[in-house]
Amino acid sequence: MNRRIAFSLPLVAALLAGCAHAPTGSAATIAVAPAIAVELKQPLPGLYTAGQPAATDWKAIRARGVRTVVNLRPPGELKERDEAAEVRAAGLRYVEIPVAGADGITAANARALHDALSPSHGGVLVHCASGNRAGALLALEQADFDGVPKEAALELGRKAGMTSTEARLRQALGIGD
Repeated sequence: MNRRIAFSLPLVAALLAGCAHAPTGSAATIAVAPAIAVELKQPLPGLYTAGQPAATDWKAIRARGVRTVVNLRPPGELKERDEAAEVRAAGLRYVEIPVAGADGITAANARALHDALSPSHGGVLVHCASGNRAGALLALEQADFDGVPKEAALELGRKAGMTSTEARLRQALGIGD
């Protein structure tokens, strides 16, 4: 099989510089992580957020250390795919917490997310369609159950992908604009 791998110029320079220090006759091995179509954000160590991964992303996501996938999309949002089967086929644990838009950023859903995160101890991907709900619900979970100060939780939500759900999160946290 013929594969092309693209390297950035800084990476090539670093690799070549590293070779200059290698003993004569030695070989360097480079591990290349499989490509993932969706952007993974890592707001906390071992915890990733994202928009909707492609059906072909699950094995590559597993290769990044993810062991549990938490899908926040309600069943009607992804009618053409069986994400639970895709995730399980890749050897990952699958959890579904249906969060219907900004109105789903609630204490009950934050509790469900907390319960899903608790047994995992890292290696978790929380996703929705764009990462917006994932960021907001994670922020609420951190504030309500992990003692993160409200303003720090708000910033964590932004880092995790929250955009248009910020007003709802502020309301749930009890902080003004």
